Amino acid sequence: MSDPYKVLGISRDATDEQIKEAYREMAKKYHPDNYQGSPIADLANEKMKEVNEAYDQITNERKNHKHGGSSSAKGTYNSYQSNYSATGSGFTDVRNLIMAGRIADAELILNGVPLDGRNAEWYFLKGTVLYKRGWMEEAYNHFAKACDMDPSNSEFAAAYNQIKNQRSGVYGGYNPNMQRSQGGCSGCDVCGGLLCADCCCECLGGDLIRCC
Repeated sequence: MSDPYKVLGISRDATDEQIKEAYREMAKKYHPDNYQGSPIADLANEKMKEVNEAYDQITNERKNHKHGGSSSAKGTYNSYQSNYSATGSGFTDVRNLIMAGRIADAELILNGVPLDGRNAEWYFLKGTVLYKRGWMEEAYNHFAKACDMDPSNSEFAAAYNQIKNQRSGVYGGYNPNMQRSQGGCSGCDVCGGLLCADCCCECLGGDLIRCC
């Protein structure tokens, strides 16, 4: 491919954080969701792949340089391009990032997955990221989509049922019509949020509230 630094519009002296920021900006610009139904959707998808490949190449080269060798570190995006599947085994690293609190990095990887690669697990993990960001209604929709695509998965169903109960007013709940127009939260909202977060955490192998 062409010079990966030119693809991202940065110099070779750029810091790791500058590289990551440049990638995020390019990913936002060429994100497949921005071009649904557009005549240039295919072109945008190809550009997104080029951006992902450039980012992978740069990060791998820098990892190899830091380790003084040519280790086979897998790229952030390419590993998912080849691994995401109906089994859901391709998103292990995303789960690890979420558990580590690296929500932005987890979302960055998820956003790089093309539309035709977004299976039920993708929607579940994206819903988890959205929930942690406070986008409750969007999280609800993604959990619902995950269950529609894989209704027999108990992990997806647990997260969906929990946020559905919260949405309908159980545990204090939240008002989807007022979610973005008002700030702050009540004590009940906090409790409800903790319970739903605990559910998502347990689905990912952790335990936020040990007594639940």
